[in-house]
Amino acid sequence: MSGPIDDQGEVVRGLHTLAIEVREGRPAEVGGMGIRRVLPTKGRRTVGPWCFVDLMSPADVANPDPMEVGPHPHIGLSTVTWLFEGEALHTDSLGSEQVIRPGELNLMTAGHGIAHAELEVRPGSTDARADYVKGAQMWLAQPDATRHGPSQFSHHQDLPIVDLGYGEAQILIGELAGALSKVETDWPTVGADFQITGSVDTAVDPGFEHAVAPIDRRVKVNDVIIEPGELGLIPTGYDSLRFEVDGGSGRFMMIGGVPFPTRIQMWWNFVARNREELTQAWHDWDDRNEDRFAPVASRLERIDAPRPVWVKED
Repeated sequence: MSGPIDDQGEVVRGLHTLAIEVREGRPAEVGGMGIRRVLPTKGRRTVGPWCFVDLMSPADVANPDPMEVGPHPHIGLSTVTWLFEGEALHTDSLGSEQVIRPGELNLMTAGHGIAHAELEVRPGSTDARADYVKGAQMWLAQPDATRHGPSQFSHHQDLPIVDLGYGEAQILIGELAGALSKVETDWPTVGADFQITGSVDTAVDPGFEHAVAPIDRRVKVNDVIIEPGELGLIPTGYDSLRFEVDGGSGRFMMIGGVPFPTRIQMWWNFVARNREELTQAWHDWDDRNEDRFAPVASRLERIDAPRPVWVKED
């Protein structure tokens, strides 16, 4: 449930305005899934350490294609997988094999290099509870201190849920409304899944920049309306936010963190600092370098990387 990223744009650090800005996402398709990619977006590469957000749902809910994403590599990032509906099986080059369900979180840290695959679990094969997968696949850029380190995988259940009066928020990562997630990351970060039925005021860290992605209905953040398929960008300096949902009830994701201090480059499934690092990762995957990207035990076909546009044919 990852990538790819086709451009090599660098981070624009910090939101240099007090206004909440809205950016439109763009459609894509990954592994049979319809995708709305809301980050990166025009003029904006990161929100805190978050550098990638895909909102996933089948293109045809009445007759959905199964999600099948074959083995592919990552460097320099952590994948955060969060489902609203359905179930999926994660396998990776560490030997991990884990089914993820709504309310649970998969965190896979690439470091120097990892490979993984994602396969939808359909009813009849296990106790799957939905006919399709719907959720969010997100990436966290790793800071220099950890991005060349070892890869890791962890699965988390029983994440904290806070009562907001007119709704609730489940805390994926970080701290919000007095609740702290047990999920550990290597940069000050927050991520939460809100489901509200009325106007909600939430305290936030003024040192964080934030973003809001509506899932099913438009969301009003303070006085700014954000439609599904858009991303609302909230700069540092806010110590509280007011949320309202069109129609009285709805769901949205909020992410954020301390502004990322380092300029990054993204290409395909890699997060790096320059083209030389991206090129080396491409060569290592293309050459099947198992010291960096060990095999993944999956029945799905391995995904070949495209040739980077800056690398000339031999």
